[in-house]
Amino acid sequence: MSDVKSRVQSKVNYIVLSLAFITVGFHIYLVFTGLVPNLVSRPIHLALALPWIFLFSKDKNISKFSKYFGYILLVLALFSSYYIVANHFDLEDQYGSLEGYFQYFVAITLLLAVMEMARRAIKLALPLTALISLAYGLFGHYIPGTFGHQKIPLDSFLGTLVIAEGGIYGSLTGISVSVIAVFVILGAFVGVGEGGNAFMAMSTKIAGRLRGGAAKVSILASAFFGSISGSASANVASTGAFTIPTMKRLRYPSDLAAAVEAVASTGGQIMPPLMGAGAFIMAELLGVKYSTIMSAAIFPAILFFFTVWIGVDIFAKKYHLEAMRGDEIPRLKIVIKLAPFFLIPFTALLYALLVIGKTPQYSAAIAIFITIFLLSIDKGWNFSIKIWFIKFSEACIEASRQIAVIASVIICASIIIGVLNITGVGVKITSEILFLSGGQLWLALILTALACLILGMEVPTTAAYIICVSVAGPILENFGLSPLQIHLFIFWFALLSTITPPVCGTVFIASGIAQTNWLKVASKAMRLGIGLYIIPVAFIMNKYLIFPNQNLSLSLVSFLKISLGLVFLSYGLVNDSKSLFLRLLIISIGLLIILFPFYS
Repeated sequence: MSDVKSRVQSKVNYIVLSLAFITVGFHIYLVFTGLVPNLVSRPIHLALALPWIFLFSKDKNISKFSKYFGYILLVLALFSSYYIVANHFDLEDQYGSLEGYFQYFVAITLLLAVMEMARRAIKLALPLTALISLAYGLFGHYIPGTFGHQKIPLDSFLGTLVIAEGGIYGSLTGISVSVIAVFVILGAFVGVGEGGNAFMAMSTKIAGRLRGGAAKVSILASAFFGSISGSASANVASTGAFTIPTMKRLRYPSDLAAAVEAVASTGGQIMPPLMGAGAFIMAELLGVKYSTIMSAAIFPAILFFFTVWIGVDIFAKKYHLEAMRGDEIPRLKIVIKLAPFFLIPFTALLYALLVIGKTPQYSAAIAIFITIFLLSIDKGWNFSIKIWFIKFSEACIEASRQIAVIASVIICASIIIGVLNITGVGVKITSEILFLSGGQLWLALILTALACLILGMEVPTTAAYIICVSVAGPILENFGLSPLQIHLFIFWFALLSTITPPVCGTVFIASGIAQTNWLKVASKAMRLGIGLYIIPVAFIMNKYLIFPNQNLSLSLVSFLKISLGLVFLSYGLVNDSKSLFLRLLIISIGLLIILFPFYS
């Protein structure tokens, strides 16, 4: 019996590994090929993601009914994806209109599979939102008044969502296929290799000897790792597994240790060069080079981590937190040995992206090939083919799992965006918010921020950003803000739910590692992460902060001015040893410095 189980398990492992190689190979192949039809590449992308969610999920608490329902849905969805790929020429000539009962079956199957895929990957909120949007598209003509719409023929409605490029195979899925997947692969290869050890060693060497050194190491490590992972949750789980126990061992309060890691990990999604998946989507939606997004994001990101650093320093004084011990800090020789594993691929990435002017995905592919070679070398710089194959296999599996989760989010969100476009309800919501704001920019910003916060509590950051920018973006354009300001503002506020109760995903993960009360962690996290709430407003009021390419002098002055204001703000919020009146006065001074521009 055990022999049978062993053979079955080995076959499963072989299938998993083969699928991982195919998934990674397909997405890298797309970088170097010519134009592959969208109704070929995007359905294949979905088909490759489906088994990782329905067949090879790590969720062990799934019911027997759900398991077998998933198997059936997987087979039907794979067949439907094959149908679309095999018949893409004919489907393009139908202009988004279904023909025959079989195509209705394909459309319904794919929509169900996408929503169930998202439910399993990220829980219920996003697919439920997609289901409500589908119901609105189908039955919204019965709604009287402003928010009703004309009846949409069923063949056209479903066809636009499934066999045309206005729904699950729309432009957002295209970004997931061609750009995001490639950077996910790069992050997985760097993380599985010695790259992760490299930035941890660099962080510890730089900050370990400072007051509150372990917390400052957490900040740097999370900034480094977040810049390649683009996932706050992955950042907490990986760097937090090292930094939180280290801080607790050095007698940091457990809630402070967890809060530092939760906040610092959140900043990874706004830290160039890679940032989160939303940054690539932003570049595509704005029609600008990714380097433009990077240059706009760099000063706000540094300000965010600077604010966390200042808050940690104030806490370190309060709790008398010492530096790390000398034997816990790696020797310079070790740091120098490890540094190339991180620096070489990222130097190549930035050189190709910024100097040669290659596309983001091509630049990432170059860095991937370098990283693949580096997998064959261990931290002692010994070469081994066996180690290379093991690490390469692990990286492919990890990358494929991450690609599947991100695809689940983006493709499901594409249903919502598709319905917004088909029904025109986005324009109606925009008009209503404009009416409520009464022509006041500050009120429009507050309403937009609240919408981002509320939506971000229910769906992942990328999906919250996509939906909010589709609805609120046109509102803020009416107030004369540049598209880049608007998109960055919404993207930052979509992140708020990572540390803001009641959802605060990074707080829950970090508090679990630290084994402490999550409410205490959230309280400290919100104070340490005050930059996440204030900096988006700061670059609305001080626009040159995100336009260093237009006026570097004004950008630097804005950076210094906002830095000073954030010091005041952090001191007033974190240093609770002072009187309430004095703290409120200091906070007020900080806000005045940050929010009042010195130029028009």
